[in-house]
Amino acid sequence: MDQGDNVATGPRCIALVGPYLSGKTTLLEAILHRTGAVTRQGKVSDGTTLGDASPEARAHGMSVELNAATTEYLGDSYTFVDCPGSIEFLHEQVAALSGCDAAIVVCEPDEKKVPALQLILKQLEERNIPRFLFLNKVDKAEGSIRQMLEALQPASQQPLVLRQLPIWENGIATGFVDLALARAFVYREHAESEVIELPSGMLDENNEARFGMLEQLADYDDELMEQLLEDIEPPRDRVFDDLTRELNSGQIVPVLVGSAENGNGIRRLLKALRHETPGIESTVERLGAKASGDAPLVQILKTFHTTHGGKLSLARVLAGKLADGTTLFGATGESGRVAGLFTLMGQETSKANEAGPGDTVALGRLDEFATGETLLAEKGETGQLDQIPPMEPVFGLALSAKERKDEVKLSSALAKIIEEDPSISLEVNQDTNEMIIWGQGDMHLRVALERLAGKYGIEAETRPRRIAYKETIRKSVTQRGRHKKQSGGHGQFGDVVVEIKPLPRGSGFEFTESITGGVVPRQYIPAVENGAREFLVSGSLGFPVVDISVKLTDGSYHAVDSSEQAFKTAGRIALAEGMPQCAPVLLEPIVYVEVHCPSDATSKVNQIVSGRRGQLLGFDAREGWTGWDTVQANMPENEIQNLIVEVRSATSGVGTFTFKQDHLSELTGKLADQVLAENNAEAA
Repeated sequence: MDQGDNVATGPRCIALVGPYLSGKTTLLEAILHRTGAVTRQGKVSDGTTLGDASPEARAHGMSVELNAATTEYLGDSYTFVDCPGSIEFLHEQVAALSGCDAAIVVCEPDEKKVPALQLILKQLEERNIPRFLFLNKVDKAEGSIRQMLEALQPASQQPLVLRQLPIWENGIATGFVDLALARAFVYREHAESEVIELPSGMLDENNEARFGMLEQLADYDDELMEQLLEDIEPPRDRVFDDLTRELNSGQIVPVLVGSAENGNGIRRLLKALRHETPGIESTVERLGAKASGDAPLVQILKTFHTTHGGKLSLARVLAGKLADGTTLFGATGESGRVAGLFTLMGQETSKANEAGPGDTVALGRLDEFATGETLLAEKGETGQLDQIPPMEPVFGLALSAKERKDEVKLSSALAKIIEEDPSISLEVNQDTNEMIIWGQGDMHLRVALERLAGKYGIEAETRPRRIAYKETIRKSVTQRGRHKKQSGGHGQFGDVVVEIKPLPRGSGFEFTESITGGVVPRQYIPAVENGAREFLVSGSLGFPVVDISVKLTDGSYHAVDSSEQAFKTAGRIALAEGMPQCAPVLLEPIVYVEVHCPSDATSKVNQIVSGRRGQLLGFDAREGWTGWDTVQANMPENEIQNLIVEVRSATSGVGTFTFKQDHLSELTGKLADQVLAENNAEAA
């Protein structure tokens, strides 16, 4: 037997993660082909893969949502969850990862991928999920694999432990040496690798690499360390026991090599999964989940809205048995009845009778529950496993239905898209009267809009969102506002004198009065304030007015013709005539921004921020991230509209930022003239 008998029992769920274009979907295809789930291995370039079958994925040639497929290997059931690699779709793996037993991190032998690889590994490290690194496209590697691993090591907090050495023949990877088994294999097309004699020219390299692997394992095994020091060959079972224990405890990241496109290294990877990864019991323990008796405990990993079958909830059964028709309860006692139990093969579903511990299945029509929720078959308050909030949005567009007839349907369709993808959010901005859709970047929102059109038949129009500019004043003035109108019968009469003064930034609006002698009757004073407020909604520059004081000091009234409406109009007239004399000035919102980037891109990010009228406040090492910085700055909100595009371009696609409103600042000169001209053009 190649390895020990430490085979976890029960179905397992394995995440396929890795940087963009690393070959995750191709690896899934190769696994399904090698396990007999599909008869022919499809290609991403041909649009023939079982994963990435959505119109949006096909159109862009990339994964844009999670795909799941269940297959069997040597009698064991495995569900593979293929997660997108682009940072704009990184959220897809957030909820799914927690419910997985282990992960295969797919990466190319390219040191430029270190920052993107670090993003992936960080999520796994934070959740303490056991993980292999599958060094894909080994046939295209240049130079030593061991040197490549040294270059990739900064991406991982744990040691990357090389398990295999490729065998090269005339520049072609023809096989590999398994350092744990101490055997050499040659690749066979459409068949299992065949054991061969170790090539004589590789003897020294093999011995050195194997000793290096054992040294890394011995860091966590004193007895193994003693054997190495005494030059004693450790038993093979002990080596595999150490590999398994240290993988499962998160102390090492074993590295396997292969080529998913050519189907090389797949069976050895599957055997490593079978013998070394933990089962559902370990996952439940890691999650801190508590089941009651035989009652099913379920965690929702992903929500899908299908065109004809309604809502499907991809879920992991952590404990108990689940059947069609089972009633499940959520956090606060809300309930839903499972209407169909399915296994997934990409976008294809197969009916299942029941699901037990470890099974990953799709549950039909659980409309009451969302991604990330924990469900029980017992009523009462359900303890929820930790949920990681969606990533902060970095890119927003104003959105509206192209056709008026679609306006009502738009909200319900967007609600379904957001339920599938919680990192998309909607905001109705009261200042600009716009509906804004937020996401992780231009491609992220583009795919969402394509889905809106393709799945729900709603064409939407987008445009850059308006910025909520304000205006204020620099000077004080005393202004009379007089409204007199006679049109038969009772007339209208209101007469007020107000002092208009600027207030410190952030003070808002203040109304006071110093009326004596009843020159303005008490019952009309609130009307004067209402008239002032009505004007200040859109001041003399056309924007809401802030940081201003209005004081009613004098006035007069008519016993018959005065009314609340007349004094409201007088108050509005006083502001309309007085404000232009107060040196009105435009205010633009300034946001506090933190840009997270690899340290070698910090200077570029500083230039980008400065070039967008940003005020650099400094930068620090990003907490918990080796080789990353966080740049702090204040920037005009208008300048972050497409900031993410430049940041990603300068950081090999991995940089991101967060922002929050900070203060308002005066805007003058050509930029102010441009804002006023655009506002006037829209109002015309």
